[in-house]
Amino acid sequence: GLLRKKPLSGAWGSAPRSSTTMRCNHISVTNFRNIAEASVTFADGVNVLWGENAQGKTNLLEAIAYAALGRSFRATRDEEMIRFGEDVAEVSVDFTDSVREQNITVRLGRGKRRRIEQNRVKVARVSDVVGQFRTVLFCPEHLSLIKDGPAERRNFLDVALSQLYPLYLRSLQRYNQVLKERNQLIRNYGDDPRTFRETVEFWSVQLAHEAAVIAGYRQRYLTEVDRCVKDCFREMTGGGEEPQVEYDGSSGQAAEEYADLAATEEKYRELLLTRHERELGAGTTLWGIHKDDVTIRLNGREARQFASQGQQRSLALALKLSEGEVCRQVCGEVPVFLLDDVFSELDRSRRSYLREKISGRQVIITSCEPDAAAGGRRIRVENGVFREVDE
Repeated sequence: GLLRKKPLSGAWGSAPRSSTTMRCNHISVTNFRNIAEASVTFADGVNVLWGENAQGKTNLLEAIAYAALGRSFRATRDEEMIRFGEDVAEVSVDFTDSVREQNITVRLGRGKRRRIEQNRVKVARVSDVVGQFRTVLFCPEHLSLIKDGPAERRNFLDVALSQLYPLYLRSLQRYNQVLKERNQLIRNYGDDPRTFRETVEFWSVQLAHEAAVIAGYRQRYLTEVDRCVKDCFREMTGGGEEPQVEYDGSSGQAAEEYADLAATEEKYRELLLTRHERELGAGTTLWGIHKDDVTIRLNGREARQFASQGQQRSLALALKLSEGEVCRQVCGEVPVFLLDDVFSELDRSRRSYLREKISGRQVIITSCEPDAAAGGRRIRVENGVFREVDE
């Protein structure tokens, strides 16, 4: 069966002998947030979007990330991104991967379905374009990855894995649809117990299969992230502190057991088929990957409870850098790093470490300061207008 022997398809383990750097060459934006019209070309290496707050810096970063992920990291609805008083918005990104130059264009309309094109050809599903243009987004909210609730850490996994594995994203989409149907069945039990009894097994079996596939990907991914986070901390602290990142799945298995797809699927089937009383009492599905978490420890103690704010921020920084490194290991391509005003949130030593780690990559930074990073291209942002500034 699919992924039965190897939960992950791809080059896990040793990094490719060589890797290329993905590059965002150019973005054109029309009626996106406060940006009426913009055309911005990016250089290799560092690009700094600088200006006062609320001028449009983060809006442009959001547009780049939207082209990569097919969703916003700020808005819940596409219409929120269309400029006030306008009916349509467009984002067009030219990028280069290890093979060729490509384009992704997204058109948003009020009351209309968005239209996505890759290389001027309409794409039927967003899952077909996610992972073509890979980015790592790092914004101030990510500094709370450690202390926030499990949903934030699950989102970290979903964003990273969806860009690496199309099968993961499609499985996640199917899982969410089945979960929605199963939860509706549970909520309707009081009015229609017969339908519940006749169909709950059908939905439970499907949910168990997708949960097992997703759990396998998450467990193997976090095994690689754990190695990278340990390397980051050795560099940051001189080996004085020992982090640990581990998958905390909702089936109750040990982390390494999720690598066995068949056993994990059977475990989820058992939970979803034999404990209906508890779920009917709760009014929702109680077992599945929507209940997963990531356990992060520092020196053997749970970081969420015992690590200082500075240590939690170092762990969050290490997680985001690891996202880029694992992408390089798996795909042979270094993703584009999008840093949204994070330098102002870090102390001097962590800023210095981040600058060192992003050298040699293409990075697009937003900042109130033009000298947020040494060298590179500086683009002044005022009221949605972008203008390159000579040094």
